[in-house]
Order: sequence, then C-alpha cells, then structure tokens
Amino acid sequence: MARDVRIGVVCSCVLLVWAAALTLSAQTTSSRAKRAVPAGKLRTYYIAADEVEWDYAPSNQDHMSSGGKFDAYGKIFVEQAKNRIGKVYRKAIYREYTDETFATLKKRPPEWEHLGMMGPLIRAEVGDTIKIVFRNNATQPYSMHPHGVSYKKDSEGTPYPDMTMEQTGLVPPHQTHVYTWEVPERAGPGPNDPSSIVWLYHSHNYEPKDVNAGLIGPMVITRRGMARPDGSPKDVDREFAALFMIIDENQSQYLQHNIDTYAGDPKSIDKLEAVPADPDGNAHLVLGRGFAIVNHKATINGFMYGDGPMMTMKVGEHVRWYLLSMGDGFNFHTPHWHGNVVTVAGQRTDILPLSPATFVTADMVPDNPGIWMFHCHVSDHMTSGMTTHYQVLP
Repeated sequence: MARDVRIGVVCSCVLLVWAAALTLSAQTTSSRAKRAVPAGKLRTYYIAADEVEWDYAPSNQDHMSSGGKFDAYGKIFVEQAKNRIGKVYRKAIYREYTDETFATLKKRPPEWEHLGMMGPLIRAEVGDTIKIVFRNNATQPYSMHPHGVSYKKDSEGTPYPDMTMEQTGLVPPHQTHVYTWEVPERAGPGPNDPSSIVWLYHSHNYEPKDVNAGLIGPMVITRRGMARPDGSPKDVDREFAALFMIIDENQSQYLQHNIDTYAGDPKSIDKLEAVPADPDGNAHLVLGRGFAIVNHKATINGFMYGDGPMMTMKVGEHVRWYLLSMGDGFNFHTPHWHGNVVTVAGQRTDILPLSPATFVTADMVPDNPGIWMFHCHVSDHMTSGMTTHYQVLP
C-alpha cells in the first residue's frame, strides 16, 4: 500500500513538472512571438565612391554680401594663386547609380539637390533591411560605415589588424562589396523623438582622410508604421539635411594632386604656412591666413558663402531639418535660422549646438515668409564661408 502511494506521488510530480514545462514553453513561444520583428522591406541602393573635381563656390560670388563680391577674407579662401589651390579640389564623394552595372548615375531629385557634396539620402523604416551594393571607383581603398543601424563585421567597413579587407568591408580600388544593415527598434526614433531621425554614413578606412576627401552622407530612419512607401515620414511635408563641416583639405587623400593641378607654382607651396593675422594685419589667432589655413573650408553641404541650391518651403508646412557635423576639433557649430524657429526635444529655439559626429533632428512650421540667412553663429566660421540662405514662400 505504501509503495503504491509513493508511486502515485512520483507520477503526480512528473505530471506537474511536465505540465509546468509545457506552460513555460508556451509562454516562451508567446514571448518570442511578441518580440519577433515583422519582415520589413529590403531597400537596395547602388552607391559608388567617385573621384570628382569639386567647386566650393561654383558661381564665384559671395551670396551673403550685398554686392556679391568677396571681401578681403573671402578672397583668401577662394582665389587661386601661385601658392594657393583656390576653390576647386579633387575629392571622392558617394554617388548613387541605377543598378549593379554602375553605368548610369541616378538623377538626384530636385528637392535633394541641396545635399551638394554629401552622398545620397539612404532611407529605411524600423524593421527594414538596407542593402548597399558599393563600387569603389576611386584610387584609394574606401568603405561605407553606418551609424545607428545593426551590422556584422563584413558590413562594418572598418579595418581590424587580424582581419582581411573582405572580412571587414573595406573595398580596394575598382572592386565591389555588398553591405547588409538591419534596422532594429534602437536604430529608429525613441519615445521622445519625432517620427524620423537622422544618422550618417562615411568611409572608415583612414577615417579623417576619407571624410575630409568627401565621403560622407545622411541616413534617415522612420518609426515603424509612420513611413510612406519610399521610407519618408508620413507626417512631414518637406525635409532638409545640412552638414556643417570645416573640411580640412590638408588631411585629404588628394592634397598633393590638388597642389600639382591647381596651384600656379606648386614648388612655392609651404604646407605649414599659417599666419595668425587677418588680411589687414590684425591678430587673428583662431583663423588667420596662409596655405595651411585657407585649406580649411567652412562649408554647409560642401558649399561656401551661400553658393548652393536654395532650400525652399512654404508657410505652414511641417518641415523637418536634419543637422549633422563631422571632422576635427574645430567642428563645433551653432546652426542659426533667421526669421523662423525650430523645435528640438520639445524646446523652441532658433540656434542649436553641434559637435563633431553629432546628429540632431529639428522640426519647423515656418510662419514668416522671405529669404533668410541660415549659418553657423561661430564668428570665424561665418567669416570663412559657413553661411547660406533658405526661402519661405507665402
């Protein structure tokens, strides 16, 4: 009798353990189902690193002055001379193509012409996968390294001492590589963010030289359920991206090429020339003049002195601004909008801080029509060309 009771107790325990296991399994399965990310879209881009001759001021005018003429300081940064390169430099930039043959450039939409030197806008919605077919048409090894999204080593685009180029996503000249970037929740807008946020991508072989050469571009991620078919946020009428960057051409891969090609007398160049004085001979310890100084180009999207496509919107529209910065320790900027205000993290402002490798998303509902200045409020950055305009139509 006692033996039968013991057997019954054991059997009951086994059944209880089995039932508990089934319940735990069901709960785990349910939990996994809740955590599972629905399959999003595969968004494919064909992007190449191309070497181009870039003009920082193509109209050869200062659009921020009443007469359109460069003052003494402006001339220092744009005029070509026997020991000056001028305003045209060879650069490597990202450009988008129509397919994997890389035979035809994809025309940039008019509303994104203002991106200038920056690479194509990459878009995705949370849950999507971004596929980049990258072709290196340049003479140096380059890559595409993203911020924010998720990737494996072969899609990181960054060198490691114990790994080959292929294993890390570095691409030798004239070779092609495919990057796969996943877009999890943490790559998208947070609880207090607007419906889309900005990240950037850039080459990360020799990062300072690669970025100063021009290899940088914007990436916008939209909250799940808030994207149009093209990935843009449903609740926004217009978007603009602005890269505030002092580009140090002294640190470009193409410095010697630019000296040999554009300086009137390359042998007269003193690469270390830095004079801590303004054109009038007054002390200017921050900016100054000299070959090493004038190769610092204070730009918005690769343009100086307002010489880029006008960013245009209408009164009452929901306008989203994506602000970015990159570069060395001089790249602390204060973008300032004349005439209208923006909202950032619930705060209204018309000026905000950017430090190197910082990305900020700001919303504007313009109520004041006109053509307005948009510039960095750091005084020496303004002086050396980090200025442009935006237009609000009635």
